[in-house]
Amino acid sequence: MSEKLYHGTAWYPELWDEAVILHDIAKMKEAGINVVRLGEFAWSTMEPTEGAIDVSLFADVITRLHAEGIDTVMCTPTATPPIWLTHQHPERLHVDERGAVMGHGSRQHICTNNMEFRRRAALITEAIAASVGGLPGLVGWQLDNEFKAHVAACHCQSCLHLWQEWLEKRYGTIDALNEAWGSAIWSQQYERFDQVPHPGPTPFLHNSSMQTAHRLFSMSSIAEFADEQAGIIRRHSYAPITHNSSVAFHVDNERLFEQLDFASFDTYASAENYAAYLINCDLFRNYKPGRGYWLMETSPSYSGSLQSAAVPHPQGYVAAEAVAAYALGADAFCYWHWRQHRSGCEQPHGSALSAWGKPTVGWTNVLEVEQARRMLAPLLLGSRPAVAEAALVYSDRAKAFMATEPLKGMNYRGLLTGYYGRLLSMGIHRDVVPEGAALEGRKLLLTPFLPYVSETFIDKAMTFVEQGGVWIVGPVTGGRTKEHSIPTDAALGRLEQLGGVEAVFSYPLDGSGAVGEAFGVRSPLGMWGTIFEPRDGGAWSVGSVTEGLTPGLSFLTEQRVGDGLVVMLGAMPTGEEGDLMLRTMLDHYASRAGVALRANATSGTLVAPRVETDGRQLWVIVNMDGRGGTVTIPNGSVDAITGEPIAAGPLAVERYAYRVVRLSA
Repeated sequence: MSEKLYHGTAWYPELWDEAVILHDIAKMKEAGINVVRLGEFAWSTMEPTEGAIDVSLFADVITRLHAEGIDTVMCTPTATPPIWLTHQHPERLHVDERGAVMGHGSRQHICTNNMEFRRRAALITEAIAASVGGLPGLVGWQLDNEFKAHVAACHCQSCLHLWQEWLEKRYGTIDALNEAWGSAIWSQQYERFDQVPHPGPTPFLHNSSMQTAHRLFSMSSIAEFADEQAGIIRRHSYAPITHNSSVAFHVDNERLFEQLDFASFDTYASAENYAAYLINCDLFRNYKPGRGYWLMETSPSYSGSLQSAAVPHPQGYVAAEAVAAYALGADAFCYWHWRQHRSGCEQPHGSALSAWGKPTVGWTNVLEVEQARRMLAPLLLGSRPAVAEAALVYSDRAKAFMATEPLKGMNYRGLLTGYYGRLLSMGIHRDVVPEGAALEGRKLLLTPFLPYVSETFIDKAMTFVEQGGVWIVGPVTGGRTKEHSIPTDAALGRLEQLGGVEAVFSYPLDGSGAVGEAFGVRSPLGMWGTIFEPRDGGAWSVGSVTEGLTPGLSFLTEQRVGDGLVVMLGAMPTGEEGDLMLRTMLDHYASRAGVALRANATSGTLVAPRVETDGRQLWVIVNMDGRGGTVTIPNGSVDAITGEPIAAGPLAVERYAYRVVRLSA
C-alpha cells in the first residue's frame, strides 16, 4: 500500500523567469499539488552545446520544491534531441514507412536505435542521474515521454541492420524464415537475412508475417532503450522508475514495464467516453501487481494543439476521474500541465494557470480534486483494490496483428474498450490483464480479439478451466499462428479440440445476412466469424445461426473441461440486439462462474471494491456519466467517511459525486 496519495502536475521552469517560478510554486501550494514532474523536454537547456551539460537549474528547483513540501519526478529529456545532435545528420533521423525522413523540430524526430543517439542519450541520462539522483524530495523517474506516440516503427538504415539481426536471432536460418513466412507466395523468398527489407512502399501489400514481425521488432527495440536508461539511473538513484505510456502508442506495454518499477499512463479521453478512461485504470494496475500505478497526464479541463481543441470537461468530471483513479489503485493523479505554454505547438492546451499566470477554467477542477484527495486519503491508504474475479485480457501484440490485418476496419483498442464497457456498465468488477498475468483468484476469463493465442497461454487457461473457471474464447480469437499465418490443421488450431468443436466455415459476416439466436435473443452477426459444429461427445450448441449463408450451424458453444467450461464465441453479435445478447451472455457466464464481486448499479455509476487491512470491504462509488445514479447497498453498511449507517437498498449518488461505503463484515 502506498504511503501517500499524490496530486501532481507537469511543470517547465526552464521556460520562465524567477518571478514566474516563485508565483507558480505558491499557486501549487494553494491548490494542494504535492508532486511535480520536471525536465522531460529540456535537453537543449541541460546541454546547449555538445558536451556542456549543466543540470543545476533542475537540482535547484527540486531543492526548492522539497523545501515547500512538494516532491519531484525527474524525467530524461530524450524525446526532444537538440539541434546540434540532429543538424546535418540525416542518418540519425526517424524514417517512416513511406520513406519520409523527419526533420528537426516537434519531438520523436530522431531514431531511438541510432547508435550515436543512444550514446548521447546515455550521457545526458547519466549526468542527470548523477546530479539529482540523491536529492531529498526526488521520489521517482520518468523515462523519455510517450514512446512511439507520434511515430511507429522506424525504417532507417540503423533499424534495417538491427531488424535483420533480430530476424536471424529469431529464426536461425533464412530457410526457417522463408518457411515461417510462406515466402514462396509471390516469389518473396530471401537468400540471406541482409536481403530482407523494411516493409516500406510496395505496389500492393507486404506479407502479413513480415509486417507483424516488424511491428514486434520495433516494440522490442523501444523497450530495450527503456531498459538501458533505467540501468543507468539505478547506478545513481534508488527512486523507482516508470514511463508515461498509453494503449494508443506503438509499444508493447507488458514488455516495456517488465524492467521498470511501476506503471503509468497518459489519457485525454472525453467525459462522454469515460469507459476509455477507466479501462486504463483497470489495465495499468495489472502491469506491476502489488504496486500502485500513476496517471501521469490528463488535462485539468481540455486538450489542444495548434490544429485541435477538445471540449472542456463538464464541471465536476475531473474530480470524478480522480476519485475513480485513486479508488482503482492509482498512487497519483497528475495534470498536463501547470502553466499554459506561451509558444509552441501545444499553446492552446488546457492548464491550471494561463500563460499570464491567472487561474483557467480548469482551476476549480484542480481544487475539487484536492478536496477529494484529502477526504479519501485515510481510507484509501489503509486499503487496496480488490482482486477481480473477472479478467479481460488486453494484448498490444494482438493490436499489432490487427494493425496488419484489420479485416474491414476492425480497430483493436476500440473493440476491446467496447467489450470492457459492457462489463463496466453491468457492475461486474473486472481486471484488465496482460497475457502474462497469473489467473489465480479468477473465475471468469475473457479473451476477445486475440488473433494468436500462444501455447503457454492456452496451457495456463486450461489449468484455470480444469479448476472450475469459465473461459470465453472469441470472437476473432485463435485464427492466426505466431507467424501471422493461417493454421492448416484447423481454423482455430488447438482451440477447436479444447472447445469440443469443429470450425466448418471462417468468413466475413458483415453484409452476409447472418443472424444468430442465443439466450432467447436474435441478433445480426458481424465482423469475421468462425462457424462451428459441436464434435460428437464434445461441446453443445448455445447459439445457432438462423439466417444467412450457414443456417443450422453454431456460433456459440460450451464444452465442459474438468470442473469448468470452455465457451467458444465464433462471431460478434451486432447492433442493439447484439449488445443485449452479449450482456445476457456475460451475465449468464458470470453467474455460472460464481462471480460475486459485482454491484447492482445504474449504468454510468462505478463501484470500485477495496479491501481494508482488517479484511473489511469498502465500496468507492463514483458517478461518471454526469446523470447521477443509484447503487443497491447491502444490509449493515455505513458511510465510511461520516460513520453514519446507510439503509439497505438503493443509494442515490448525485452527478459526478462520490460515496464511500464500508460493508458489514
